[in-house]
Amino acid sequence: MKELEIRPEHVEQFDRDGFIVFEEFLDPDEVDRVKSRFEPLFHGQWQTGLAPDEVNWQYGRDRDDRTRQLCNAWKADYAVADIVLRPAVGRVAAKLSRWEGTRLHVDNVIWKPPGASGLTMHQDGSYGHYMVPNAMTSLWMALTDTSADAGTVLYVRGSHRWAETPKPDKFIVDDHLTPMLQAARKAGVDDPEVVAVEVPAGGLAVHSTWVWHGSGPNTADVPRQAVVAHCTPSTARFHPTNTTHVYARYRRHADTSMDESFFPILWTCDGYRTPWLNDYVAKGGGD
Repeated sequence: MKELEIRPEHVEQFDRDGFIVFEEFLDPDEVDRVKSRFEPLFHGQWQTGLAPDEVNWQYGRDRDDRTRQLCNAWKADYAVADIVLRPAVGRVAAKLSRWEGTRLHVDNVIWKPPGASGLTMHQDGSYGHYMVPNAMTSLWMALTDTSADAGTVLYVRGSHRWAETPKPDKFIVDDHLTPMLQAARKAGVDDPEVVAVEVPAGGLAVHSTWVWHGSGPNTADVPRQAVVAHCTPSTARFHPTNTTHVYARYRRHADTSMDESFFPILWTCDGYRTPWLNDYVAKGGGD
């Protein structure tokens, strides 16, 4: 994994656009290693004996032309953990977001086969009201060469300055742009700039909490695969009253702190990192 140097101009671009793209982040061997785990994962083969928190597609259960997604696969698979739990992931998120440290909140393993529909444009913050602060910086790591026709991730430049919009009713849709266009009109933006992230395998796109993003259908003849690390500040806590049906299961009674067993701290400016992470990541075969 490349140790990216986050310079002041990168932070300024992230502030201005709501996202930033880097051509290189994952090494080729890291890409190959985690890609080799996609088939077993989507067949329900969990290396650790634990299932991911969300299994949104599985062989024999769901349609072949649907986008395949797992959430928090790091709990089920060491190769995924070797990517999303690295300190470099936390450092990039913290430096771009001006945080003192980074906690992993959730990962996504995404596989969009040819013919799969788009994923509706949305704001991550509309899902995060059970956290304080409601702040998330996400690292989207390409495992295949990406292109617009293969349904790569789309960002809308500057849209993080628009108003907050409720989360969409459906995530897998045929018309992925409509919610964003409606929000743009309310923001007085007649011609929103939609940017397709086209990077080689191993490339990285980082986006902020409120930037509008999603993806179009895969009309190419190749799959699109990616791993995403959704990060929060290391100081994040559960909201005292707001809740959520999946991740609030890890909240202790009468305690808003986030347990590092489930939301580990990846990196902090003072050098702290959840103590068991290095041994756990090493099981994935990385350095």
